[in-house]
Amino acid sequence: MTKDNKQQKLSDSTDTAIAYTHCCVSGAVSKDGISLIHGDSLQALRGYGDNHFKIAIVDPPYGINAGKMTMGSGKHKFSKDKDWDSAIPSEEYFAELFRVSENQIVWGGNYFTEFLPPSPHWLLWDKKNPNLSFAEGELAWVRKGKNLRIFQHYSAQVEEGGKIHPTQKPVKLYRWILNNYTSEGDLILDTHLGSGSIAIACHQMKRKLIGYEIDAEYYQKACKRFEEQTRQLALW
Repeated sequence: MTKDNKQQKLSDSTDTAIAYTHCCVSGAVSKDGISLIHGDSLQALRGYGDNHFKIAIVDPPYGINAGKMTMGSGKHKFSKDKDWDSAIPSEEYFAELFRVSENQIVWGGNYFTEFLPPSPHWLLWDKKNPNLSFAEGELAWVRKGKNLRIFQHYSAQVEEGGKIHPTQKPVKLYRWILNNYTSEGDLILDTHLGSGSIAIACHQMKRKLIGYEIDAEYYQKACKRFEEQTRQLALW
């Protein structure tokens, strides 16, 4: 397949995703191969063919009420009314995730052991901050890749001037993942967009992304952040 044909195929895949999910979303933003969709990712996954995506890089709810946790000061940084993290995804979600993607990276994989097979290919994000009240590091399960990999980087709150989502990851973390597990032009799936860090990283590194976020507030914040960050990049 030529480079032009490959790019056309990826563009067609993005357009198909937006068209298919129109029935279960209330909005979609598309820019330079990055599509951010407000809607239920599980409904959308059912409509994709096998191995549609090169890789799925996802950060689903851990079932530990992260949205209601305090962040060091004892005060709730995020809405106490948010209950998106009260339960983990269903068995069907993981089955569909494996079906539609060739490889998977699942943040919080240690919380989903009943659905994920044993794997030596884990990632550890070392936040380099021993004083955090939540966790000093986070684990991601990897289906195919290298043995345990460690990425050391200060938390998103420290380096990016504040957080818009309780499980926000730094853009630099996603750049590192993309560099190690993907190639330019790959089509990537994110079922829980959250803060949109992965979208910014994909745009910077010329990867294609289809990302879903079901929470309207987080979706709007992620889209705004993505537009601001990519606009700044264009000015350079």
